[in-house]
Parts: sequence; structure tokens; C-alpha cells
Amino acid sequence: MPNISLAAAQSPIATSSKSTPSPKSAGPNVQQVVFGDIVFRTWYPSFYPEEIVGRDVDRLYVCQWCFKYCREVVPFLAHRKLCHTRNGSPPGQLIYSKEVYTIYEVDGEEDQLFCQNLSLFAKLFLDNKSVFFDVASFNYYLLVYNAPHGPEPGQQAQVIGFFSKEKMSWDNNNLACILVFPPWQRKGLGKILMGLSYELSRLDDRVGGPEKPLSELGKIGYLKFWQARVANAILGMKNKTTLSVEDIAAACWMLSEDVVSTLREMDVLGTKRKNDGSIVVSKARVREWVTLNKVDLTAPVDEDGFAEDYLVEEEE
Repeated sequence: MPNISLAAAQSPIATSSKSTPSPKSAGPNVQQVVFGDIVFRTWYPSFYPEEIVGRDVDRLYVCQWCFKYCREVVPFLAHRKLCHTRNGSPPGQLIYSKEVYTIYEVDGEEDQLFCQNLSLFAKLFLDNKSVFFDVASFNYYLLVYNAPHGPEPGQQAQVIGFFSKEKMSWDNNNLACILVFPPWQRKGLGKILMGLSYELSRLDDRVGGPEKPLSELGKIGYLKFWQARVANAILGMKNKTTLSVEDIAAACWMLSEDVVSTLREMDVLGTKRKNDGSIVVSKARVREWVTLNKVDLTAPVDEDGFAEDYLVEEEE
């Protein structure tokens, strides 16, 4: 058994670069969004400017390509015909591609308008998101679904989620906020975004983790992701009879504190300690845990899926 040692408002399709007062109601100030051809309810208030959107809106029309918004259907439909991203790719650089999913890295300073609109839209579904207009210090990673056959040529790509990441984090945060849009949730797509954040940590040669504190939903999602990642790392170290937390953290590019909390939640730590103070964890118990919970240990992000030019840039 291995040892684990515990030691710009542009109406009628609008955006704004100005901060606006917090919505006065605790409930959503936008009740529903029309996102392309999909209508769904919101969860939380966002900071759309009242002079454009109003205080309480039944429906807000949001472009599924550039995230510009409008409260009237006629200008919304007019914008969709002319949207500059309609027949092309999202802004930013393509950094990853695997099967029907691609990921683009968008610089918040270079594509400020897009990132502001995206952040305002995301706030409708995130209770604790706090950056909406000062986006220059963040990169945004867009998860894009590429339908094999779109409704029209060039319209197959759809942004379905994203995460943001500070360009410089003194706390080694590899992710600031994360969201898979509601129509695409419960499909296991969040782990692709989480997996990418740790692959970026690997490319940066720096262990990291998400910005804390996590929301309740964030805790649930990350715990599930971490458990599979840690189990895969432990079972993959076939030539080691003793493992330290640092060994596992290095293999996973995770913070040691996240490794420890994950092992405890998995209940694979023994009660006995070695003379050096280390706690015993059984690989057999880890295997049993994987089988009992029917955990898929396949990595959600394939290292070979990264674009070669992006890897070259990272190495430089």
C-alpha cells in the first residue's frame, strides 16, 4: 500500500463599458433569454444597463455568436443577419480541437466588447461572478460545439460554455469562473473546461486550482472532477509503493490542499500512520471506489488535441 504523506453601449444591439448599479431585486432582472433559437429561464440578476434593458425584462434577446443583446425582437433579427461572427469562428485563437468540440482563447483586452457581453450573459446564471467590464486582465476560453451539419453553411459553430482565467494570478488560480450554458448542462462538458485549465497549468509548469471560495455547484462539480483525476494518477503510478501528497499533486498539477480534501472525500485514507507520520492509502480501495462509483478515468482533454502553433507559443 502506498504511503500518502499529509503535511460601449451600441443600441439597438447593445453593450456597455460603464458600470451600472446592482439590480435592486434579489431575483433575476431578466426573466428569460432568447439565445439564438432557444428560450430558457435565467437564475440570477445581471448588470445590464437599465437605460437600455430596463429594471425588469420578461425577455432579453442575445446573439448566440457575439452575445450582443436587445430587448426588442425586430432589431435582434436584423442584427443576426449582419453579425460579423455569424459565418466565421469566434474571436481569439483556436487552441484545442477534439471530435466535435473546439476551444478558443480570447484576450479580454483585445476583444473587450465580446468579453463584456459574454460576462453579462454569464451573470444571469452565476451567483458569484463579479467581473463584467474590467475584462482586460483576463483570458476567456470558449467551448464551442461544431455541429456536423448546421442550419446553413458556416453556422455550425456554437459557443456553449467558457471559463475565464487571470493572466497573472499570484494565488496560482488557473480558473476564475466557469459556466456551461443551461441548455448544454448535465452532459459532462464542464470537465472539458476544468481539464483544460489544468492542462494550461501543465503548460505553464505551475500547479494551480480554481479561484476560491467555490460556489455550492462549483464544489460538487470540482469534487467529481478531482476524484477521477486523483484516482487516475494513483492507479497510474504502478512503479511507486509510496506516494506523497506532493507526488500526486505534481502528477495532477493540483494544489496539495485540493488533493488532501479529495482523498478524504473518497474515504481511501487509512486510520493508521507510519513512523514518519504518513497515512496509508490502499490502491485496492481506490480501485473499489472507482468500480463502485462507475467512474470514467478517461482524461477529458487529450494532450494531442492542442494546436501546434499554440504549443510553440507557450514554449517560447
